[in-house]
Amino acid sequence: MTQETEAAVAEESVPVLPLRPALEAVLMVADEPQDAMALASVVGHPVADVEEALVALSQEYTAQDRGFDLRNVAGGWRYYTREAYAGAVEAFVLDGQQARLTQAALETLAVVAYKQPVSRARVSAIRGVNVDGVMRTLVSRGLVAPSGTDETSGAHLYRTTRYFLERIGVTSLDELPELAPYLPDMDDLEDELSALAGPGVEEKARAAENGPSSPTEPDSEPAH
Repeated sequence: MTQETEAAVAEESVPVLPLRPALEAVLMVADEPQDAMALASVVGHPVADVEEALVALSQEYTAQDRGFDLRNVAGGWRYYTREAYAGAVEAFVLDGQQARLTQAALETLAVVAYKQPVSRARVSAIRGVNVDGVMRTLVSRGLVAPSGTDETSGAHLYRTTRYFLERIGVTSLDELPELAPYLPDMDDLEDELSALAGPGVEEKARAAENGPSSPTEPDSEPAH
């Protein structure tokens, strides 16, 4: 068998995913609008076919009166909740405002407060976990808000809001306590973190070292 034949057989053996379901799956997890070219490179279909499928999906959702809509905004496609059901979405969001923040959310909020403006990727790197879901919760609570983009990477930046200052009882970020006096020596850092975070920290640290580097935290906070 020649090299050309082997390459042809290998290419034919690669499964081609159905276009529409593949687009739906990708757009379901996309945090920002995606253009047809970017989507085509991911799903492995021609750009023209992708554009046609996106329009067809959008029309299909409208014809079926689905609770969500697929829109082409600012040159990119993204899912949005349909305006007719804004009342239900608003009730859900406002109800979530009554839930207390989890430890994960409080830690993420602290990183934003001291590192702002900061990208989600930077917060994830500092905390060692994927913080996308927690950041969405903080934004929906009005504690964190977008603050432009990074000039180098183009990543969206976030900072705390005036509502955050009101909730913690200060008038400006200058009133936040200095961190340096509370940071232990490197030799004592592990013990200090264990004492502050409670039992099980060492086990979690070992699991993080042996498992995936960026586990994902829940998207929402449970009510208490």
